[in-house]
Amino acid sequence: MRAFFIDIQGTLIDDKNFLPLPGAKEFLKYLNGQKIPFVLVTNNSKRNSKDFIAYLQKLGFEFNESNYIDPLMIMKNELKNLSLKPYGNDNFIRIISENFNISNKPDALILGIKIYKPNEISEIIEYLLQGVKLYGMHKTSLYVKNNKRYPGLGAILEMLKYATGREYEIFGKPSLMFFEAAKKKISRNFDKITIISDDLYADLLPAKKLGMRGVLVLSGKIKSEKEISKKPDEIYKNLGEYLKKVVEVDKG
Repeated sequence: MRAFFIDIQGTLIDDKNFLPLPGAKEFLKYLNGQKIPFVLVTNNSKRNSKDFIAYLQKLGFEFNESNYIDPLMIMKNELKNLSLKPYGNDNFIRIISENFNISNKPDALILGIKIYKPNEISEIIEYLLQGVKLYGMHKTSLYVKNNKRYPGLGAILEMLKYATGREYEIFGKPSLMFFEAAKKKISRNFDKITIISDDLYADLLPAKKLGMRGVLVLSGKIKSEKEISKKPDEIYKNLGEYLKKVVEVDKG
């Protein structure tokens, strides 16, 4: 039986006002009605997991906590014994500070998404050259803020790797650790899963290498097919358009 991994920001909700995109609530309602398994796979690290789940449910999205996974849920066990130095937006630093041991002489750096300033990049580089480990919450290709597009965290991590020769690990998409944890929630092999996202390079193409089918929606980071150099399996304007196709196929 088929199943879905569904991205949230840029796919279910917009990047500016964080409100439902066309057809998004209806798509989840249809999956629930047809008893089709799904997991909301998000790189959220700006809000506590439970708070973000509650926010989405308040917007009218029909899902349970068991249908949701984010990097914060993955990293809790992985870094619980390390002292950390977090970099990212204020909400991310607050969340990390509330749940982990923070130090200016850390075992590891943990990076979230933001528009980094040159002095922050310089400080991070110095830590890495001293041998401090580097972790990222995810590997997004683009970051959208106030309708402007900036390098995503994946681009920042790759820049730091090139500058220092230091490797890094990530907890969110597209890490195998993350996708494996999401897969366990629905007990499906990757070749039975379709992933829907607005991020072609950090979500869909890596997922395709694992055997998943990829559906790109143009409601987030990517605005037009002209902007991409590689094609996913399918492309739609938004989840509403994809829902029409799914319903037609199911009706036969």
